[in-house]
Amino acid sequence: MTRSTRRSFGSLLFFTLAFAIGGYFTFAAVQGDYGLFRRVELQAERKALQGELDRLNAEIARMENLTRRLSDDYLDLDLLDEQARSVLGMLRSDEIVIR
Repeated sequence: MTRSTRRSFGSLLFFTLAFAIGGYFTFAAVQGDYGLFRRVELQAERKALQGELDRLNAEIARMENLTRRLSDDYLDLDLLDEQARSVLGMLRSDEIVIR
């Protein structure tokens, strides 16, 4: 009888330990640094950063266009007039300002 209780205690200890190790690895696979939840967080962060990158690239393209339009090689007189009015705060004599 002592031998069977020792055997059942050993198998109980083995299965308890195996279950604990399996539970630990399952928890780590879901909640850990490289787990499923972290992966979802990283994908959401990547999507947000990609949107910000697209917005910044559009802003850079707009600024490059304005810079090119004011360069010596290609001068857009309407844009130059708009920028001069904006910076200097000047108006033509035939214009009316509405605020």
